[in-house]
Amino acid sequence: MQGKKEEQKNKLLAFYKTNKRLPGYKEIMEMCGFKSKNSVYKLIEWLVKEGVVSKDSQGRLTPMRLVGNIPLLGLVEAGIPTDTEAQDLDTVSLEEWLVDDKQKTYMLEVKGDSMIEAHIEEGDYVLVERRGEPRVGDIVIAEVDGGWTMKYFRRDRKGQVYLEPANKNYDNIYPEDTFRVAAVVRAVIRKY
Repeated sequence: MQGKKEEQKNKLLAFYKTNKRLPGYKEIMEMCGFKSKNSVYKLIEWLVKEGVVSKDSQGRLTPMRLVGNIPLLGLVEAGIPTDTEAQDLDTVSLEEWLVDDKQKTYMLEVKGDSMIEAHIEEGDYVLVERRGEPRVGDIVIAEVDGGWTMKYFRRDRKGQVYLEPANKNYDNIYPEDTFRVAAVVRAVIRKY
């Protein structure tokens, strides 16, 4: 039975990799050849117990541990080359390393070049966390006068909040009407 569940889990993960979302209950039913939604429910409960997905109060699924642990083999010199051999030091879970609170964390794809000097480029992904008041200097996801943007959170000498781009071709943004910080950037992910 355990092998069958692993096979079903792999189907769901393959679906996620292809579609960038987890399947819905009906899709799981078709994918796994289930005859009832009860079978889907049991599979999802097992996936939640295994820590593969989480389920919110409305039944929506969120991926939790899709990557697993990756071996940490040692250090690499970014300066002058040195003689070192690979050492199996430990394993690193990217999720545990990057995510403090799963319920408050999500990813966004970057569009535009206003943060290029902060080494955040179009097509990158940012891992962001909803949290309380941002600190000056944090890169934030903010709603300003009805539009969303990612910039440095700043305060001027008078204490007024503004957003600063990391590209000299853009001006600072001072809110005229509404301003709300939704999240703080925790990591930038770029695939080569």
